[in-house]
Amino acid sequence: MAGAARPPRVGIVAGEASGDLLGSHLIKALRARCPDIEFVGIAGPKMIALGARSLFPMEKLSVNGYVEVLRHLPQILGIRRKLRRALLADPPDLFIGIDAPDFNLALEAGLKARGIPTLHYVSPSIWAWRGERIKKIARAVTHMLVVFPFEEAIYRQAGIPVSYVGHPLADMLPVNPDRAEMRERLKLSIKQPILALLPGSRVSELMQHAQLFVDTARLIHARHPEVGFLVPLMSRATRGIFERALYSSATMLPVRIMVGHADYAMAAADAVLVASGTATLEAALLKRPMVITYRVPKLTAYIMRRQAYLPWVGLPNILANRDVVPELLQENATPEKLAAALLDLLADEDKRGAIEAEFASQHASLKCNTAERMAEAVLPYLERK
Repeated sequence: MAGAARPPRVGIVAGEASGDLLGSHLIKALRARCPDIEFVGIAGPKMIALGARSLFPMEKLSVNGYVEVLRHLPQILGIRRKLRRALLADPPDLFIGIDAPDFNLALEAGLKARGIPTLHYVSPSIWAWRGERIKKIARAVTHMLVVFPFEEAIYRQAGIPVSYVGHPLADMLPVNPDRAEMRERLKLSIKQPILALLPGSRVSELMQHAQLFVDTARLIHARHPEVGFLVPLMSRATRGIFERALYSSATMLPVRIMVGHADYAMAAADAVLVASGTATLEAALLKRPMVITYRVPKLTAYIMRRQAYLPWVGLPNILANRDVVPELLQENATPEKLAAALLDLLADEDKRGAIEAEFASQHASLKCNTAERMAEAVLPYLERK
C-alpha cells in the first residue's frame, strides 16, 4: 500500500526577536490556508509556540555589527553548514529566510542551486546602504517579500520577483491606541508623565545601551522626579545587564522593568527612548513620539557611515523621507542630549501632535491585510509541489 503523502514542509530561519514575531505571523497566515503545513529550521519562542521545529537556538544568530559578528563568525558559519546539510538531506518544499540577510542569503543561494525555491521575507536595507547586495539577492532568492511600499520598484527594476505584503505590525496594532486604557491595565496614574525606555533586544545592544539609558533616566529624574519609566526587556540576560546598570548607584529611580510587552510600555507612555530597529516602527504605529538612539563599536560605526546612503537610521524618518523625530547616534548619544530631547517632547504638546499625525499616515500606508498577501505569495510555490 502506498504511504500517505507528506504534509507540505517549509524550511525557515529567523535570526532575532523581530524575525520571530514576523515568522509567527507568517506561520499563522499559512496555517489558516494549509493546517498541516510543517516548519523546520531556526525559530524563536513565538514560532516554536506555533509548532515550528528549531534545530539550533535562535539566540546564536542574534549578533549585530562587524566587530561582534567577527567574534562569533566560526560558530555562526558552523550552524549554517549544519543547517544546510540537514535541509538538503531531507529537502523542504520551500525555504523562507526571515530578515538576517548575512546568514540567510548564502544559505538561500545553496538551496536554490539544488532546486529548492527560496523566498526572503523583509528586504535588506539596500536603499540605505550596500546597494550592491542586489546582485547577491538575485542569485539567492526566488521571490522577495517586502514590507515597505517603496521597496517593490527596486526589485522589479532588477528583475527579481517581488510582492509587497505590508507590515504585520500595522494590522496587529490598533489604529487609535488608548493610553488611558493601557495605564489602567498597568495600574499607572493617567496624570503621571511616563517614558518608555527600549534599549534593544540583543545582549550586544544592552552592553552598549544599558548604562546610557539609565544615566539618561537619572538626569530626567533629577529635573522632574515625577516622571516614571517603563523598561520592557526580552530575556533574563538583557534584564540582568540593565539591572546591573540600574543598581550601580545609590540613587533609586522610579523604574518598572517589564518582562516583554514592549507594546504595552509604549502604548502607556507619553514618549519613548528607543534603540534603532523594528521597535522604532512599532512606536510609530502606536503613535508615540520618540527619540531614536544607537551605539555600536567605533570600527563598526566607521564602516557603516562610509557605506550609508541616507541621513537617517530610524524607520519613521526613512518612511517620511524627512526628520520627524530626533536621532542621536554614536558620539551624539549622550545622557545630556537624550534627556534634553525627551524633555523637549514632553513639554511641547504641538510637536507631539504633529508627530502623531505623521505616524497615523504611515500606519495607513502599511496596513493592507498582510496575512492574506503573504499567503497569496507563498502558497503557489507549495501548490507546484
